[in-house]
Amino acid sequence: MPAPSFQRAKWSIAALFCFLGFQYGTWVSRLPALKTRLDLGAGEVGLLLMACGAGAAASFPLVAVLTRRLGSRRLSLVSALCLVAVLAALAVVPTFPLALLAVCADGVAVGCLNVAMNAQGAALEKAYERTAMSQLHATFSAGLLAAALLTSGVTTLTGSVPAHFTVAGALLLLLPAAGRSGLLTHTEPEPPRGPGRNRRLALPSWATLLMGCAMAFGTITEGAMNDWSTLYLKDVVKASASVAPLGIAVVSVMMLLARLRADRWRTRWGDGPVVRAGSAVAAAGLALALLAGGVVPTLLGFACVGLGAAAVTPCVYVAAAGHGSDALALVAAMGTTGLLAGPALIGFVAGATSLTLGMGTVAASALIVTLTAFRIPWAGRAPAALGTPAGLTSG
Repeated sequence: MPAPSFQRAKWSIAALFCFLGFQYGTWVSRLPALKTRLDLGAGEVGLLLMACGAGAAASFPLVAVLTRRLGSRRLSLVSALCLVAVLAALAVVPTFPLALLAVCADGVAVGCLNVAMNAQGAALEKAYERTAMSQLHATFSAGLLAAALLTSGVTTLTGSVPAHFTVAGALLLLLPAAGRSGLLTHTEPEPPRGPGRNRRLALPSWATLLMGCAMAFGTITEGAMNDWSTLYLKDVVKASASVAPLGIAVVSVMMLLARLRADRWRTRWGDGPVVRAGSAVAAAGLALALLAGGVVPTLLGFACVGLGAAAVTPCVYVAAAGHGSDALALVAAMGTTGLLAGPALIGFVAGATSLTLGMGTVAASALIVTLTAFRIPWAGRAPAALGTPAGLTSG
């Protein structure tokens, strides 16, 4: 079949990003109901979330193999079907051990889809020589929002988790079905290796480790705001109960708006300068907010984090995809590790010193991204080229 147009392929891949956000937002939004049904304590709920992250982090060897054997297009579709099946299992799972198993399987499938859809996005940019990854990541946020709205709507009608997940599963199936024909079929790039080296035994390159470091600290910066911003506003800044949740809202809105614009910045200045400038803005803005104190300076600092961190993960995913499926899988796993380790690290620092210094580690993480970004081999700026590339087909 002829290659799809840029816009058709872009929206097909965006459906995968939206799918992942919608699926994750759906089951996480019903954690209170799952907690009640399975009679779980707070520690057991924490284990459920940890099992999901651990499954995603541990999946990268499997993901690398599956990406090479199936290709990102087929892997994304298979992963999507598995995630719908996991959602169905969570709707009826009767015991905590089985719930742990289902959530761990969810993490593995998330790891597969995460790598596959980012590989699709990187292939889209390379084939058409146009930036799109930041907008694709914005649709993940849109999927989270849609899941929250659906949950709110369904729970006003019924408290049944199976009914909710049935509706959500049907909507989820529509996304890959609608985008399937526009997904790209391409060859995954092989990582460089020297003469006589066994590819399976090859260690990650220095460039891959740098990208993994940037991804890990970037996800710490991005994810920590969801975990700690409300508590910081309430306990340290002494914001009112109605104002404290605005921290998450400010970060989320700024990040969504920045991701919708970030591809133009990437085209104009290149990925490296955008990541370096953005992470520097996040580090400086948050640091100044922590020093100044007060509700308004804090919210402005949080806005700087949302603005500055928005393009970090999309750009690093593009850079990693250029080094092959193994590099992309490892970098994605390190990003998941950052999401897991970040809240615990901040809590440890806050417990030993203060929450202000704990939040200071978030600013330090953004600064590390800035320094690391100077050493990463970024791709050149993409011209706003049109047309259909040769050698690329739709499924």
